Amino acid sequence: MSEALLSVRGVGKSFGAIKALGPVDLDLEPGERLGIIGPNGSGKTTLINCISGFFPPDTGSIRYKGRDITHMPAYRRARLGLSRSFQIPRPFTGMTVIENLLVPMDYGDASGRDELQRAADVLDAVGLARRRDDPAESLSQLELRKLELARALAASPDILIADEAMAGLSEGEIDEILTVLFRLNNSGVAVIMIEHIMHAVMQYSERVICLETGQIIAEGKPEAIVRSPMVQKVYFGEQTAR
Repeated sequence: MSEALLSVRGVGKSFGAIKALGPVDLDLEPGERLGIIGPNGSGKTTLINCISGFFPPDTGSIRYKGRDITHMPAYRRARLGLSRSFQIPRPFTGMTVIENLLVPMDYGDASGRDELQRAADVLDAVGLARRRDDPAESLSQLELRKLELARALAASPDILIADEAMAGLSEGEIDEILTVLFRLNNSGVAVIMIEHIMHAVMQYSERVICLETGQIIAEGKPEAIVRSPMVQKVYFGEQTAR
């Protein structure tokens, strides 16, 4: 049996006396769409921070393409093909949209392709081609979300971690982001979606993991997760779970 694209084993993280995560085990297969859900404080962001290299775990190991990356810095993980977006878009102001992509390409893209053409291709993939020469600060909230995804894609990743890419958007705008993410996945990129918008996660994901108090309490197909008494209890309380 071949090794998973990403393998997390026994990962845990504490902040002082507070245990924020762990132990957590999960695998991600090539091209898979994995949703991670859980209430605020459940450990979702801590988990993806450990996976992406924002900080190292206290315990456990993380392997990517068979290679141990547990203590590897984030920029090296990006060069290997593991990228993430952030909840709050922070574009480089005073720069154009396409220039915002050229910066991460200098640090993260090891493909050797022409950077300007690669940036143009990424902007086209997320629906921002017509805004390429506009100032980043002139973008709408939806366009900023697309730019945040584009910057994560600038490194030509095999895994994209999309951290609440749809927060604060309208229903129509959520559909636009889902279309972008489906398109990226169809091109071969595995996607980990962290999101509070339940119907978006259920529509997009092939498999869903639910975290609570830093541990996985449920895992399975979306239709099974929404019926899980444990998940219902976490989101809606005892009354609904009965």
